[in-house]
Amino acid sequence: MSRFRSIWQASLNATKKALTWNLEDLMPPAERLIFSFNSKEELKKWHLYSDSEYGGLSSASLEISEVDNGLKAEDSKWNISRGGFCGMRSKKFDGFIDLDSYDTIALKLRGDGRSYISTIYTENWVNSPGQLEDNSWQAFVHVPKDNWYIAKIPLARYLPTWRGNVINAEMEMNQARILGISLSVNAEGGVPGARTGTGDFKVELDWIKAIRTGEYT
Repeated sequence: MSRFRSIWQASLNATKKALTWNLEDLMPPAERLIFSFNSKEELKKWHLYSDSEYGGLSSASLEISEVDNGLKAEDSKWNISRGGFCGMRSKKFDGFIDLDSYDTIALKLRGDGRSYISTIYTENWVNSPGQLEDNSWQAFVHVPKDNWYIAKIPLARYLPTWRGNVINAEMEMNQARILGISLSVNAEGGVPGARTGTGDFKVELDWIKAIRTGEYT
């Protein structure tokens, strides 16, 4: 076989192999770990906020607690006043994370029956006059009492918001430019059947992941 024919045959074989690739071979893994709350180092990636910054009476603390077989949960015990709010927000990533290949956010939690607000912050590609902040997208998540629970929130369920109010506009989340994540609570609840009102409450987090279910594409 001539050298030219040998090269041509090798090229043809490579082309045939490329054409038989499965789409799955080109896709990222079906799930991506974003946060794992298993060490004090993880806590340094988060900060707390509450209405106390504006003269309110709500307060919050954040710590690693030893649960079951070791350090596996982020433990927040919060005290919320009527009409107040508390939350924890991740510090901005070094750049951004790209979740364009995923359709769902999953959180492993344990709480006391309250409803929480999951927020995703994205690069601001829809500018409003005078708006310099990141775009924020919010969805409710109910955390059942006492038992560990994996909450799965389709990214399509997150609504665009501006200072806590839903924006009535046709907008698409910029999933390729995720800048941060937060979890917060307010005394008014948000999901039917969820515990509401003032007082102490606690939520534990084991991890936060992005997953691809294929159900919401």
